[in-house]
Amino acid sequence: MIIGNVTSTPSELKTGQPIRRDNTGLWLALLLLICYSYFFPRWADWGVNSKMDLTLAIVDEGTFAIDHYYQNTGDYAVYKGHYYSDKAPGASFLAVPVYAAFKAVVGTSLLDPLIDGLARNPAMLDTLRQEGTGLLTDKVYFAMALYGVTFFVMALPSAVLGYILYQFLGYFIQNRRARALIIILYGLGTIAFPYSQTLNGRQVSACLTMAAFYMLFRMKRGELSQRYLWLVGLLMGYVVITDYPSVLILLALFAYAVSFLRSPRRVLPLILAGIPPVVLLAAYNLSIFETPLPVGYKYSALYQDLHSQGLISITYPRLETMYGLTFSPFRGLFFISPALLLAVPGFVYWFRQRRWRAEWWVCFGSVISSFLFYASSVMWWGGFAVGPAYLAAMIPYLVIPLAFFADRHGQSKKMWLVLIGLMAASVVLVWAQTIAGQSFPDLTPDPLFSLSIPALMAGDIARNLGMLLKLRGPLSLVPLTVMALAVLLIILRTNRATGIQRHRLATEAAHD
Repeated sequence: MIIGNVTSTPSELKTGQPIRRDNTGLWLALLLLICYSYFFPRWADWGVNSKMDLTLAIVDEGTFAIDHYYQNTGDYAVYKGHYYSDKAPGASFLAVPVYAAFKAVVGTSLLDPLIDGLARNPAMLDTLRQEGTGLLTDKVYFAMALYGVTFFVMALPSAVLGYILYQFLGYFIQNRRARALIIILYGLGTIAFPYSQTLNGRQVSACLTMAAFYMLFRMKRGELSQRYLWLVGLLMGYVVITDYPSVLILLALFAYAVSFLRSPRRVLPLILAGIPPVVLLAAYNLSIFETPLPVGYKYSALYQDLHSQGLISITYPRLETMYGLTFSPFRGLFFISPALLLAVPGFVYWFRQRRWRAEWWVCFGSVISSFLFYASSVMWWGGFAVGPAYLAAMIPYLVIPLAFFADRHGQSKKMWLVLIGLMAASVVLVWAQTIAGQSFPDLTPDPLFSLSIPALMAGDIARNLGMLLKLRGPLSLVPLTVMALAVLLIILRTNRATGIQRHRLATEAAHD
């Protein structure tokens, strides 16, 4: 049974000696945070820059127009002589207080010595293009601001998501090592890894929707007061202004809430709390495009030939697109994260357990609806990306079924070898495409072998904190490796000690 954050069995309660508090989720969150924050955001990512430009414009100039910033991106809209980000504004709004604090702290007195140090740092100079403009003051300032924003808006919430998922899985499976492996797979072996270190709305949506799902689940079980519906509604409303297609996940969550709340009076707080973010979005679009509707892509400066197809590039699912999103070496989800294939039998095993049927529908519906939506997009590849970037918001819902796979085959050493082997392959493949080079893979076919592996072989590693210590190329990853291994050892020792204590308590109970 579940008591707070402690997972106990009836035999443990009988002895009056509950096992130690389970801190594994916190250590996992720390591991993820270390890995997410170790690498600097990419400097030339159009989507990231478009969102950051909006944040800069709001704080520095008090406007939504990015007229003074748009040169660093191609993802912008033009309307009545002004330039605007064509992205959903939610992530940019979240970054506003972080950047405002950064601006208040960082000035030229701190910036000039830093630039001077970077200019004499061979490890950082190795990462610059020979034909580039070098370490200009405005570029370094932008990079510093972007790193601070990314840490608080992306890396930290994504690490917390790892903790939430670990706690959530505890309701479905008792094996802590299996839960820990699943969280490591999610955080480091799926596209959650690259998109937790870049400013984007899809990973923010993953954090918000999963937090809402977890709270609704605990309300259904009577473990959480329904007063938290106001918070859940606010989170769901903010998803609307952060990643428009994630509305499909919100529909599944809303249906789930209605299924156990039942009374319109009880559902009302969920609806009312979601209205302010939607009103904010409407006001934002009205002030820019003179309509409350999100029409940024309609006025995009580029890709109008694609945006004009169907409903802003959404047509119908096509077989070649489905293949591209799943098994293709270009952007295939299962190519880059083969361990996620185990979610298929996991869904089957889960469906057979009637106790969790409503939760099954939330996850299955979120995965299928998101996949079909993006399989209908003529821009499904997502620009410069690691794997199918657009699917990031649905990945947590594809990970939960792995708990049922692990639970079903928990006694099979062969299945454990399969799980660990696929997980290791997923981590290697995701990291190869994420940390190779100074930008995510472009539209080159088979980017793993055409771009990533050659970059790694040449020692071209993404800019990271190790380079500030003047560690060049692969050596810059040594501090990260040491820190990650230290946390992993703590997790293993904690689980080993807990397993020994659990065995002792079960033995004592058997003799009572």
